[in-house]
Amino acid sequence: MTTAMVALCVLLIGFAAYYLGVVARRPQLIYQANAHNAELLARLPRLTQRFWATPWAVNGHLQIFVAGIQEALSPRLTYDRVETLRMSDGGTTALHWLGADLPAHTPTLAVLHTITGTPQSMRVFVRDMQRLTGWRIVLCERRGHGELPLTSPRFNTLGDTEDLREQLRRIGERHPHSPLYAAGISAGTGLLVRYLGEQGDDTPLHGAFAYCPGYDIEVAFARSRAPYSRVMARRLVRQFVTRNREALAAWPSLARLEEAQSLDEFHQHLYECAGYNSWQAYLDGCNPVALMERISVPLLVLNAEDDPVCVADNVREHEHAMARLPRTLLAVTSRGSHCAYLSGLTARPWAHHLAAEFLQAVHAGRAE
Repeated sequence: MTTAMVALCVLLIGFAAYYLGVVARRPQLIYQANAHNAELLARLPRLTQRFWATPWAVNGHLQIFVAGIQEALSPRLTYDRVETLRMSDGGTTALHWLGADLPAHTPTLAVLHTITGTPQSMRVFVRDMQRLTGWRIVLCERRGHGELPLTSPRFNTLGDTEDLREQLRRIGERHPHSPLYAAGISAGTGLLVRYLGEQGDDTPLHGAFAYCPGYDIEVAFARSRAPYSRVMARRLVRQFVTRNREALAAWPSLARLEEAQSLDEFHQHLYECAGYNSWQAYLDGCNPVALMERISVPLLVLNAEDDPVCVADNVREHEHAMARLPRTLLAVTSRGSHCAYLSGLTARPWAHHLAAEFLQAVHAGRAE
């Protein structure tokens, strides 16, 4: 055996030891020990097994890059129906339906998209959830996203719970016999958790999945790492400010918003456009962790230790509070990055399978 072959064998053995000891680990589960959670976990063997992160993409940055390439190469998704909604203040949102004509009692999953999300940027998740569950999927598009015009001088990157209530009401009117569930992705989790906290027991949702939340928005945006924070801030400026400058011209904070170079800086000056008179008022009205303890429906929260956008410190500061929620499961993995969770040699999205299995388990438990 040549020296080169020996060196290669040593390298492979070393990587295998590193992969098995550090990368491919079981999720850390944080939850209240009660009969409901025990029964639910018994239906979710994926949470008690190792997450086999893609061996050639174990780095968090590489996971995001590969997930982005997969999204770019994925075929465009043609929705069955697109329904535009006019909000009470004149703003415009939309519902994008997939599986709209499924039988009346088929469950419906409302998807709350990312911070710059569009119907097409969410197509991998939407397509996977429809394929894995067989359910009706409806993407709840927020003001100013995608091709939606900003028909009132108001938008919020975290969404508006009043808008979401109207969207869920319309979904319920369309399909009154369909059990309703929800999944929030990244910034969409902020809207989801805030809504669940505001509603308490009074919600049509029977269960929910929160994918890579940031928790306390007072500090979470400032913790997002470079270059992601700056790139996303400039995307937000182009998406919401540049193309809507005339509609937003009355707000004194517009110039500072347009100059923002980070997610934290952008959100420090967003409050007027979101309908609040100060940054503190914005936090009081939108921060998801403020009402987290009022969540009553089964909720699975998924975070990764190597997430550079919604960092691990956000999770650790609130894990004890999460453990007090009677129907919430928090799963923290060592790898997965931000909304990537690529697994196996073919780099398939493990989290999509987990979300589908969790929601189906909640639905099965409810039926029983």
